[in-house]
Amino acid sequence: MSSSIRVVFFDAADTLFHVHRSVAEIYLHHAVEFGFPQKPDSLVAIKQAFGRAFREAPPPVFSITDPTRIKHSERLWWFDIVHNVFYRVGMFERFDEFFDHVFRVFEDHRSWRLFPETVSTLTRLKAQDLELGIISNFDSRLFTVLRGLGIADVFDTVTISSLAQAAKPAPQIFHLALEKHAVDPDEALHIGDSLRDDVEGAKKSGLHAVLLDRDGRQAGAGAQTIKTLEQVFPLLERFEE
Repeated sequence: MSSSIRVVFFDAADTLFHVHRSVAEIYLHHAVEFGFPQKPDSLVAIKQAFGRAFREAPPPVFSITDPTRIKHSERLWWFDIVHNVFYRVGMFERFDEFFDHVFRVFEDHRSWRLFPETVSTLTRLKAQDLELGIISNFDSRLFTVLRGLGIADVFDTVTISSLAQAAKPAPQIFHLALEKHAVDPDEALHIGDSLRDDVEGAKKSGLHAVLLDRDGRQAGAGAQTIKTLEQVFPLLERFEE
């Protein structure tokens, strides 16, 4: 075990912040505005279809480096997912207009909410002279969201899959993030809400890892677990010991 952690990495969505309401509720609300014929079971159907479409989608990794083309590829990646959702629950005439609109909605920071302890935890970590980074499979809209939520400046680095040409849990994205800080894997801690992407991915890459399980739904996962971000401080003290 490392005697000192120099960098703390975080996943982004559902770790530092969460969507206001739910993805399915946002999809349904705006789809109805563009002519989707809502049914009593539409919300449940969209939620189930989104989960399936997201699981079946390829990782958001593109073999291009031009920023404009990357953003276009990100948009197409999401178009396929959302199209898959409404292909299952009911397509409607103005779907393309709806997608253009809802894609922008998720870039608006007002669609997201910081968890109550996010800012205080990040501030306290910075006060301890720790470097902070994000490792996320979120697309480049993340930069706008972070600025809007007021936490962009606290992070020394942000590493996202579409720019890294690798997605969690692949080791490449973790290694790229480490290179930005010039640290060894055992000098870094990664915190995230996904057992597969965050914990297993980080551990296989040599980093220390902590699972954020706010609702206690992943009990028995066999990972070091916290329920709020502020519970990371006792763990850091153990590393120092």
